[in-house]
Amino acid sequence: MALDPDLIELAAAHGVATGYNDGDRRPVTVDEEVVVEVLGLLDVDASTPVARAAALAAAREEAARGLLPGTVGMRSGTARPLSVPGTLTGEDGSTRELTTELPADLAPGWYRLRTSVQEVTVVVSPAALPAAPRSWGWMLQLYALHSRHSWAIGDLGDLREFTAHAAQQGASAILLNPLHAITPLSPVQPSPYTPSSRRFSTPLALRVTDLAEYAAADPATRAEVDALRPEVVGDRIPHDRVWAAKKDALELLWRSAGRPEPVDPGADLVDFATYCALAERYGGRFSQWPEELRHPGSAAVEQAGRDLAPRVAFHGWVQQRVADQLGAARAAAATMSLGVIHDLAVGCDPEGADAWALQDVLALDVTVGAPPDAFNQRGQAWGLPPWRPDRLAETGYAAYRDMLRALLTHADGLRIDHVAGLFRLWWVPPGRSADRGTYVHYDADAMLAVLTLEASRANAAVIGEDLGTVEPEVTEALHGRNMLGSTVLWFARDPATDRLLPPDEWPDEAVATISTHDLPTAAGFLTGEHVRARADLDLLDDVPAEERRAAADRAELVALLEAEGLVEPGAPDDRLIVAMHALLARSRCRLVLASPYDVVGETRQPNLPGTVDEYPNWRLPLPVSIEELQADPRVKEVVAALRSGGR
Repeated sequence: MALDPDLIELAAAHGVATGYNDGDRRPVTVDEEVVVEVLGLLDVDASTPVARAAALAAAREEAARGLLPGTVGMRSGTARPLSVPGTLTGEDGSTRELTTELPADLAPGWYRLRTSVQEVTVVVSPAALPAAPRSWGWMLQLYALHSRHSWAIGDLGDLREFTAHAAQQGASAILLNPLHAITPLSPVQPSPYTPSSRRFSTPLALRVTDLAEYAAADPATRAEVDALRPEVVGDRIPHDRVWAAKKDALELLWRSAGRPEPVDPGADLVDFATYCALAERYGGRFSQWPEELRHPGSAAVEQAGRDLAPRVAFHGWVQQRVADQLGAARAAAATMSLGVIHDLAVGCDPEGADAWALQDVLALDVTVGAPPDAFNQRGQAWGLPPWRPDRLAETGYAAYRDMLRALLTHADGLRIDHVAGLFRLWWVPPGRSADRGTYVHYDADAMLAVLTLEASRANAAVIGEDLGTVEPEVTEALHGRNMLGSTVLWFARDPATDRLLPPDEWPDEAVATISTHDLPTAAGFLTGEHVRARADLDLLDDVPAEERRAAADRAELVALLEAEGLVEPGAPDDRLIVAMHALLARSRCRLVLASPYDVVGETRQPNLPGTVDEYPNWRLPLPVSIEELQADPRVKEVVAALRSGGR
């Protein structure tokens, strides 16, 4: 049904989509009641004809004033008209009088613009980041690593050792899964993409025995810490047991060191540590805490911070120890041309530390996700609250900027999960199914300006995960700023004919991989494990059809490898896996990344979308240790294949 034209105009004024193109580029009209609900979540009442008329009149009046948005994003070398003169103040306090425009010669940085009618933030980014070198590296699920020193889960000591060895091999980059912070309670959320905080890091990754406090402890304390070490029983990473053991060990060392306070903690760290202390007392769902503690700015929270000072100090101290070990792992990549690249999840736990601390700029009642497509016909709801675009603009994107700065403190680069979220996100209102949502648009110029500026200042590369249904302007914006997109072997197809593309037709400004954490591993693809796993869990409507499709996909891939002269007909799977890496190396893509899962022939993928506890998502360790991996002849073959492309 056609929507009310007034509602369409009102929704457009607030960035709410009333229609979109689906994965097959077919137009879809959003239900009117969904549009009304999403407008309501942005504090725009369109629920009755009278309210709608008033809201539309206000939007038209605002547009007629010709005001700038609360935050203006620009690139160096471009100008922007001004309707009234103003004074521009830079970060150093210097001022400049402007008459008709924000000029193109502004240096990259943060500014405040004051005019006679408004005051806004202006963020100016470099036109582009430096181009990434043509190179290769590794992508890791850090938790899956294990060594003779780690405690049943991959840790930052393992990362340091892996990175140092990779540097000797000639690798240029290590891409990690998100290392965002957990809520420090059991049960531990195993998914790195549902973090308590994206501004801080997971203490699960700490190597306890590398701490200076461990080295300084008396023999009895060290023996007590050593006795806490958990072991893997079976083939599942025991997140809860690991955290229980590490927390006990950290508390032993903290007490033996005299209960030290964190050194010069900023306000964000104090907020995070306070949340952790309150969660220990009241549970991990802050919406269930006493009402006076549900907002960090309350007097009751300030008093609770004093009452819980030892616990606040402990959690702040733990975070600074994680930061120390992140720095040591990064130092091991000093000779790499790119270095350690961290992953930024698309959102946070709606009951976690960031949701509590940043609730004024988040839409906590909303979950983001994706509309229905060929792979998820009911759509997807990820349980993550989005930024409110209006509040970001009003506050100068401070929360977004500070999050990026926190991550870039420990990183040589960032991968942005679901990078299309810088442009628009699929909002699902409370109580609605995933298909009953709509897109809310963000100011991509501002989002990209902040990202580009902060990455430039940190001398960091940026990778955007632009897979799936992504509008062309997203990829074009990335490439125009020398940010890399993502190319996955399984999806490298001609959009017109659906044929697998040879590597010389892959894009230049991209990271090439065989797979991702949500897709079949190389061995899983070749053996059809991805079909069997979903069939066993009753996730497929037509198993024989999926099996035929998997067999056809395998045959097409093998034919491409043979046509490229990388394997002989009838080659066994282990040769095909090496050939896949050689195929990546031949591509035009600037960066090629290999996964240990693929190299060692693991058939199970790290995460199976559409499942929670039915499949061991994020709990699968590598079948070999780091020590075994370093000596594995398959690794040497793959490295040689990756370097064969002149990388």
